[in-house]
Amino acid sequence: MMIMAATAGGTASTIYTVVMVVVLLALMYFMMIRPQQKETKRKNQMMAEMAVGDTVLTTSGFYGILIDIQDDTCIVEFGNNKNCRIPMQKAAIAAIEKAENAQ
Repeated sequence: MMIMAATAGGTASTIYTVVMVVVLLALMYFMMIRPQQKETKRKNQMMAEMAVGDTVLTTSGFYGILIDIQDDTCIVEFGNNKNCRIPMQKAAIAAIEKAENAQ
């Protein structure tokens, strides 16, 4: 009789451990992996909608205007001086503000 009780207790303990591991993995997915996937999707959509004339914020904190867009690089004009045009990676763009269309 005592052996059967110990076996039942061991089985319950194993089931509890498996359930806790599954709960921890699900929690890790919803707290870490899913938000990162959403951010990556948002960034890819932002890069796809990027157009010449948009105002951009770089990861270093500079604001500029997109002058030209190529495959993985773009040329950004900074400041009021029209001679300050710098080529940079698209990945260095943190945010985009769409240009207003003056009609």
